[in-house]
Amino acid sequence: MQLKDLFYKTPLLATSGSMTTEITNLTMDSRKVGPSSLFIAIRGTLTDGHSFIETAIRQGAAAILCEELPAEINSSVAYVQVQDSARTMGLAAANFYDHPSQKLKLVGVTGTNGKTSVATLLFRLFRGLGYRCGLLSTVQNQIDDEVIPATHTTPDAITTNQLLTKMRTHGCTHVFMEVSSHAVVQERIAGLTFAGGIFTNITHDHLDFHGTFDNYIRAKKGFFDQLPSSAFALTNVDDKRGLVMLQNTAARKETYSLQTLATFKGKLLADSLFGLHMLVDAREVWFKLIGRFNAYNLLSVYGAAVLLGEEPTDVLTLLSGITPPRGRFEQVVSDNKIVGIVDYAHTPDALQNVLETINGLRQTDEQGRLPQIITIVGCGGNRDAAKRPIMAGIACKFSTRVILTSDNPRNEDPIAILEQMQAGVPPVDVKKTQTIEDRHEAIRQAVSIAYPHDIILVAGKGHETYQEIKGIKYDFDDKAVLQEAFAERGNQ
Repeated sequence: MQLKDLFYKTPLLATSGSMTTEITNLTMDSRKVGPSSLFIAIRGTLTDGHSFIETAIRQGAAAILCEELPAEINSSVAYVQVQDSARTMGLAAANFYDHPSQKLKLVGVTGTNGKTSVATLLFRLFRGLGYRCGLLSTVQNQIDDEVIPATHTTPDAITTNQLLTKMRTHGCTHVFMEVSSHAVVQERIAGLTFAGGIFTNITHDHLDFHGTFDNYIRAKKGFFDQLPSSAFALTNVDDKRGLVMLQNTAARKETYSLQTLATFKGKLLADSLFGLHMLVDAREVWFKLIGRFNAYNLLSVYGAAVLLGEEPTDVLTLLSGITPPRGRFEQVVSDNKIVGIVDYAHTPDALQNVLETINGLRQTDEQGRLPQIITIVGCGGNRDAAKRPIMAGIACKFSTRVILTSDNPRNEDPIAILEQMQAGVPPVDVKKTQTIEDRHEAIRQAVSIAYPHDIILVAGKGHETYQEIKGIKYDFDDKAVLQEAFAERGNQ
């Protein structure tokens, strides 16, 4: 494609060199530059792509997209100056790949909790309905049966358009993707055309990036502000900020609720360790998923499917047979009936939701004993530190025993993170709380003190199969470690 065609209907500040330069590759990584490449200089949180312009030219870049032209202009290279490189990259990527999102039914899911579950459930549902589908999620990207590892909740605009093109070539008609607040602010969804957007809920998270809760809300709302009039905007009206998301959207406004009137109305009849019994739009349904939070997830999936033109009865029939996504309230039961639950809960609200669900589900055993809830929880490094004492306090409030441990300390000192968590342990709960830095040992300790029918919650990492320490990702799978600990203990 010629350089000028990349910027069709895109505002430019200045250009230098030939706009008819042939471009065969777009990249924001100078290491991936080759002949006929357009190198895009983006100001990131850690590095500034403008520092790599000369490196990109030495690598053979034919053109440079930037916010600030370099002091010395290379006459053999074309330069395009814009106000916002990240946003322009999204628009250029959409032009370069011939707008694949317009040829698919692309549905975005945003919110603090539930994004992965809702996107994954939609993917499974529509495959069950007979469609070829794509998935862009925290856990993985997927094109029907082909799994592509995911590195971000929402990929950069170039990668997204590449994946959407591949999905379209494969025959996909529907694609379901998580839309993170980071992605909205960093313009990773610029240039995409959505058929619909779903809002799950919002609680305090990512304040390390957004600075304030108001900024975080605005970031989530920014997704709905971008939706076209041809799309639907489906929101959870039981969340007090659910209707805020719809204030400025041009999309068709739709709602779902367990508590009030809405486009899609649900009622929770029963919740147990075996599933959910619900009324959905006056239809009685049994689901295999567990917990009130999953009742909301299922209702949003049902609503989105109907808005996409599917028959309500067909949708509910298929949803009733779907099992939880990996690492989302995933159960592991030992031979002597200790129940392990692995969940991605890594925010205060998510942890409280899971623990409230577990408390509501446990029942006295044959001897009249109420099972213990043993919670293993940590907090990630280089992330919102304010939530660390809150997470520990919630674990103590809703658990019989608590073990504080490492999550992904990343570049922080794990002991320092644990000390911040310990500050949230109320004095009355100190005796029931242990701190074990080694996550493997923490899980083994929980299993060693559990009795039959006790419930062990391993929270925070869910689907992740690694632990990140000082820039290195070590193999670590909560579910596998829990199964190993159960096997070691045997039937004792």
